Amino acid sequence: RGRLAFRDPTRTWTSNMKMKTDLCALSASDLLHLYRTKQASPVEVTRATLERIEKLNPILNAFCFLDSDSSLKEAKQSEKRWAKGSPQGLLDGVPVSIKDLLLTKGWPTLRGSKTVDPKGPWNDDAPAVARLREHGAVLLGKTTTPEFGWKGVTDGPLTGITRNPWNPKMTPGGSSGGGAAAVAAGMGPLTVGTDGGGSIRIPCSFTGLFGLKPSFGRVPAWPLSPMGTVAHVGPMTRTVTDAALMMNVLSLPDTRDWHSLPHDARDYRIGLDDGVKGLRIAYSADLGYARVDPEIASIVKRAVNTFKELGAHVEAKDPGFEDAGPLFAAHWFPGAAYVVRNTHPRKRVLMDKGLLDTARMGEMITTEAYMNAIQQRGALGVLMNRFHETWDLLITPTLPLAAFEAGREVANLLKEKRWTDWSPFSYPFNLTQQPAATIPCGLTKKGLPVGLHIVGPRYADALVLRAARAFESVHPIPMPKL
Repeated sequence: RGRLAFRDPTRTWTSNMKMKTDLCALSASDLLHLYRTKQASPVEVTRATLERIEKLNPILNAFCFLDSDSSLKEAKQSEKRWAKGSPQGLLDGVPVSIKDLLLTKGWPTLRGSKTVDPKGPWNDDAPAVARLREHGAVLLGKTTTPEFGWKGVTDGPLTGITRNPWNPKMTPGGSSGGGAAAVAAGMGPLTVGTDGGGSIRIPCSFTGLFGLKPSFGRVPAWPLSPMGTVAHVGPMTRTVTDAALMMNVLSLPDTRDWHSLPHDARDYRIGLDDGVKGLRIAYSADLGYARVDPEIASIVKRAVNTFKELGAHVEAKDPGFEDAGPLFAAHWFPGAAYVVRNTHPRKRVLMDKGLLDTARMGEMITTEAYMNAIQQRGALGVLMNRFHETWDLLITPTLPLAAFEAGREVANLLKEKRWTDWSPFSYPFNLTQQPAATIPCGLTKKGLPVGLHIVGPRYADALVLRAARAFESVHPIPMPKL
């Protein structure tokens, strides 16, 4: 822990795939190929990544905690295993970052809050972190999040403002914004995020990454989020193949999560390249009620044609539910109230004002209103189950706008009060617990990424990945020029 100084962090290489680039720009799958063929080592890659972090983190503020000594120790252990031809697991030697909401043994998990005691104790790994360790991943550090992950951008009293690699004046989104900024900028190819209302998909859309919110329970979580059963854990990557690889690890069972689904031993890479020919895809430009920036709408509409060209049957069709914002608020805001209520009154003065405001709104939701919301949520889930009897997938924009100025919760104070006002496409599918992914589908005239949202039936995570991979095969995911 301390100043990092390593030689030649962007060493170039030429592989059998005839690629030439720096190590920090490679996918996890590429790195594993290099380890296997002895063209690069985990130590080289980890050093390069740490050097990239030292260079860019002061600008982007993606990491709030870094443990270079531990990372290099893990990389050296991985290097020895590869030298013997006996890698430990599916991600041996691959650098990975962890969102600061997920417990990590030996490291503080402050949840972006000044109210959490850094002294801990920190004796546990969350399920996702435990599985990554078991599969040999090199853990780099913790990435920034707004306080307790409460909003769709990443800034707060503890860690300040996190910025977008495509334009540091802009937000990377949130609440997994630190992880998104890290992966997009080449500070590690993989990160683990959480998504309780869009917190994987929003930052991946704003930073030009692939992000998957798996079906609820597919990736075990512990402790359970205070936001309850709308909160998911999932991968954020630069390629769909890397996300499938991560899902093989993250979806492994953990008895601490009593909501988790039975493990099906699926390899998410199998069938990934089977394409979308013959699939029935519904395209909804606005869910029937959302306001979408015309430039975003145009880019997404053009992208949808790719699925037609790949052989899918695509038809304009809204799913048929009303604005889910009030219903989501009835589930999310009480969670914020729970967080604040369980914080010592003397410490509340240290908390994000927006979180406190949201908590006050949550306190106003009566038991009767909450129970009604549970019934309405069930009806929404049934509606989407029936929708998917006809349609294999639903495609929408991921967000109705591109990234806006960093340090602000909303893009337009005259039109929006809270982050939920500009993220209408994400949180409905937290309520229904369906798998949903975002993949970059173009850039605005100002050079900011636009995301395409792919939603599948519950438990059809592999189908969502397959559709995203089909799109990626035609439109590879670019990295920002830094």
